[in-house]
Amino acid sequence: MQERFSGRAMPIEEHELYRAVLEGLQTGVYVLDRDGRILLWNRGAEKLTGFLQYEVIGHSCQENILPHCDHHGCANCGGECPFAASLGHGSPRDFRIQLRHKRGHSVQVLMHSEPVFDGDGAAVATAQSFDPQRFATDSEPVQHSLAHVGLDPAAEVPNYSYARLQLQESLAAFVDYHLPFAVILIQVDHLSEFRAAYGRPAGDAILRVVAQTVRNSLHSGDFLGRWADDQFLVVLPNCSSVGVQLAADRLARLVSRPKVQWWGDEHSVTTSVGRALVQEADSIELLLQRAKPGGAAQAAASDMARAASTVTWPDARETFKG
Repeated sequence: MQERFSGRAMPIEEHELYRAVLEGLQTGVYVLDRDGRILLWNRGAEKLTGFLQYEVIGHSCQENILPHCDHHGCANCGGECPFAASLGHGSPRDFRIQLRHKRGHSVQVLMHSEPVFDGDGAAVATAQSFDPQRFATDSEPVQHSLAHVGLDPAAEVPNYSYARLQLQESLAAFVDYHLPFAVILIQVDHLSEFRAAYGRPAGDAILRVVAQTVRNSLHSGDFLGRWADDQFLVVLPNCSSVGVQLAADRLARLVSRPKVQWWGDEHSVTTSVGRALVQEADSIELLLQRAKPGGAAQAAASDMARAASTVTWPDARETFKG
C-alpha cells in the first residue's frame, strides 16, 4: 500500500505511525481506489456512519454503503457520484451533503475529497474526510427546561408538553413584539398499521429515524418536538412564507420515505409535510389547523408563497442549508 499512495518509499515504522494517526481521528476518513473499493475506514467514519471497518473494507462504494442526499434529493453512489468526480478531474472537491446512517437517519456532513497521486503523477485513489454539520444545538436553558419537562422516550426529542410550551411562547412573542415565526408539521403516514404489522418497537425506530433526520438539518434556534403519536412539530423563528415553503419542501424530500433495518429486513413508510405562517389573532389550534398536511389550506399557502417569491423578502431565509 505504501508504494501505491506515495511518491517515495516509506519506512514501515513511519507508515504505521501515519496509519495509526488516521485511524484515531474523530474526523471521518476513508480511502477509495480507482474502482471505488474502500481501502481505509477509520474510527471517526465508524462513529459518524454506524458502519464498522469489517462491514466496508474491500467493498465498493457503489454497493449503496453510503447513499447520500443533496439539495436535489437522495441518490445512491454511481456514475454521478461527486467523489468519483474528484478522481476523474484530479482536483479537490468540497460538498455539503446528507449521508444515511446505518440506522436509517440522515447526517449532514461537510465532505472534502482529495485525489491521491502515485510517483508518476497519476491519480490512483481518493481520500475523503468528513465532519458533521449540525445546526441545531441544545442551549443550557433548553436543557434545563427539558430536565423538568422531559424527552419523548420513543422519538428522543422534546415531548408534547414542551412542544406546546414552545409554541405558546412563540405566539406570545408574536403578539407582544411582532416577532414572526412559522410551523411545520411532519406526519408519519399509517404508523398504526406499521406497528400492527411489525410491532411497536419497529414503529418507534421509524419515529427516531424521522426525528434525527430533521434534527440534523435544523439551524440553531429552530425547534423540533413530538406533537402527536404520528406527528412532529418544527418551529422556525423569523421566517416568512417563502422561507417556510423552502424549508418544508426540502424537509419533505429528506424524510419522504424513512427506512429502518428491522430483523434483517428493510422497511419504510411515507410521510406528509404541512406548514403555516403565524397570523394575527392566531391560536395554537388555528395555526396548526392551517399547517395540517394536505387540504385546501396547504394548496392556498403554496400559491401565496409562489407569488411572493417574485419579490424580495428581507426576513426570508433558507432554513435548511445544503
